Order: sequence, then structure tokens, then C-alpha cells
Amino acid sequence: MIIRPPSEGGSILLQVTLGCSHGKCAFCGAYQGKPFGIKDRETIRRDIQFAATHCRRQRRLFLCDGDAMIIPQKRLLEILSDIRETLPWITRIGTYASAKSLRLKTDAELAELKEAGIGIVYMGLESGDDAILSAMHKNGDSASIIEEGRRAKRAGFKINVTVINGLGGVENSMIHARETARALTEMDPDQIGALSLMLIPGTELHDRHERGEFVVPDAYAILKELREMLAGLTLTRGLFLANHASNYLPLKVRLPSGKQKALAELDEALAGMTPLRSESSRRL
Repeated sequence: MIIRPPSEGGSILLQVTLGCSHGKCAFCGAYQGKPFGIKDRETIRRDIQFAATHCRRQRRLFLCDGDAMIIPQKRLLEILSDIRETLPWITRIGTYASAKSLRLKTDAELAELKEAGIGIVYMGLESGDDAILSAMHKNGDSASIIEEGRRAKRAGFKINVTVINGLGGVENSMIHARETARALTEMDPDQIGALSLMLIPGTELHDRHERGEFVVPDAYAILKELREMLAGLTLTRGLFLANHASNYLPLKVRLPSGKQKALAELDEALAGMTPLRSESSRRL
């Protein structure tokens, strides 16, 4: 199974790692049964050659799996060089990155990767509340994620940050919303992707829910949380996207200009004036 951001749906998907270098998040089932590893250079080269023959219409490329930024600098530069030489028509390369993997790169190394072709970095903040991040076994606290995101942005990367509505459960819903808005404002990313929590069998969070230790907010509680988050969010300029299939109300908001209109749409939905996506239509 390959996981990629929605915006990379039309990209060449080049698998350079297997699994995730962290792989401990309580909510994540994306890489179950897939121990982390880095593919050997010859395998990657063969895949790039395949793309040269069969993927000539794609102009973007995404490095899979989770957190390809963790690859040591020399090896990552070799991969980027092979892409540039074999697929010269590629205009942008994207990758997932974590605070951990970014922290391992110096400012000069990040600039080097930008020059070598990486144009966009996708980061998972998930929540701005440190207690929630700790409960979910996320690597790093909000301050470290904010700082590494800002470093990546200073290096010239376009930054897309993911958050998950509902991750605080019913009990911490508003804390999650407010602290996430605060963290996002400090990061000031180019894009934000807001997902709604869906429990995945086999994950620790699903098991907690089955034991009654974690209660997932219902659709309207998720919308209230989303509204609180958006109301407290300030971006210099960017997109707030809540149009993932997991969301009850698809939103695409250009900030800051579209904020009030989006808040009004959320108010209408909370008042029952707008139909929500059915549970059967939601999926990851």
C-alpha cells in the first residue's frame, strides 16, 4: 500500500523507502506490517528508468513512503541527481518530512536539497497540544515541529502541514482546536490539510476506543472543532484545505481573504442548513 498526499494524485510515485522511520503514532495504520528501510540505489534507478518510459506526461514526482527526508544526505542527493538526469521534464519533487528528519539536516543541507529539486515538503503536525501529541506517541512536541517547519520554509520549500480534527477526543476537542490554530499560526505554512479522525483497526487508538478510553467526537462536534481552529488561525497567505474524503464538510479556503465566508459556511452546517457527507462516503 502506498500513501501519498491528495495533491500528489497525478504525480509519479517513486518509492525510495519502505514504511516510516518513526512508526509509533497511535492513530496511524498506514505502514502496519512494513518495517522501515531504504531501498537500494539500483532498485531505485530501475524504477526511475521505468518512469522515463511510461510516465512522460507527469510533471511532478513524489518520494514514497513515509518521511523520505530521513535518507542520509549523500544518498538522497544521489537519488535526486538520478531523477534530474533521467527525468529532466520533472518540475517539482515532493516528500513527507518530520521534525526528526528535518532536525538531522543542517540549514545548508536543506538549501542543497531545495537546489537539487525538492520543492514541497509535507509535514504532520496533527495537533498543537503537547499532551495530545504525547498521548499519540508523536515524535517531538509542538515547539520542535513548529521550529523545523519554519526552518524548511526558510530553506525555500513550499510547506504543507496536516492536522487531524477529533484527535483530542471529546474531552479535549476545544483545547486541540485552539492549540492547533496557535501552532499553525506560528508555522505559517503555505497549505494546511485538515483531516477528520477515522479509527483504523489494528492501531493503538482503535484499541483505546474499543476499551472505552477514547471517545471520538461526532460529526457536529468535529465541525465545531474545525470552526474553532479556523477562527483562531492567521496565515500570511495560504490555503486551508478540509476537502479530504474523511471530512464531513468539504472546504477550500484561501487565507486570509476567504476566512469569514468559510466560517459562515460552517455556521450554516452546524445549524443543519447544509447536508454533511455520510459516514459511508467517508474514507481515508
